[in-house]
Amino acid sequence: MPRPKILVFQHVPYEPLGTLDPLLKKAGFRIRYVNFGREPESCPTLEGYQALIILGGPMNSDQIDSHPNLLTEIELIREALQRDISVLGICLGAQLLAKALGGEVTRNAKREIGWYNVELTDAGNCDPVLSAFSPVQEVFQWHEDGIHLPPGAIHLAASDASDVQAFRYGEHAYGFQFHLEVDRSLIERWLTVPANQPVLQAEAGNIEPDDIRDQVPASIDALEALSVATFSRWIERFDISPRRRALPSR
Repeated sequence: MPRPKILVFQHVPYEPLGTLDPLLKKAGFRIRYVNFGREPESCPTLEGYQALIILGGPMNSDQIDSHPNLLTEIELIREALQRDISVLGICLGAQLLAKALGGEVTRNAKREIGWYNVELTDAGNCDPVLSAFSPVQEVFQWHEDGIHLPPGAIHLAASDASDVQAFRYGEHAYGFQFHLEVDRSLIERWLTVPANQPVLQAEAGNIEPDDIRDQVPASIDALEALSVATFSRWIERFDISPRRRALPSR
């Protein structure tokens, strides 16, 4: 029997699947990356795929003039939802999922970069995936935009700076603003990669890279355990029989 396949939209090389990669491989999935950073004109097909994962990136979801692939991604996310293919959006990916569902994404009053608490909603506490979290849970963040809950979506988690930290649409589509997929090396990579330096310099005095590094030893083991628990629950959802549902109009 052929192994199930997952399609992954990647925007920059330093934002990979991270800790999610070995979990997917252990579960028997074949992974195909579409690297829109290298091939912005790509237009992949969803045929034969059981899931779509949309990763993060430094661009904003409305930068379609400089990143026209974002429109392609939104259309493919909508198609995946119509096909009832499982969808997971992380950070930028969550924002694109929200837009595909008719929601809005706007700039937050302040950036969240580093270690922050998110609080589960009542629905989040009961959710089959997010219930791996504590009611108030520390996670790693790197974003400046905020999601307005899309029509028909279930609000799962919030933070002080960003009201919609996680949401679910139907049975199979999840959006996470936070980064469960990071490990020690990936955090250090984000803190040092040249593309992230303008943002860190702009936040000097508010967000200090050394403060983020100093918290890694105390926080990373719990985050990696949470990553395994949460992503494993998401993978287990593939056993759910598909359902058709109507999507909001654009």
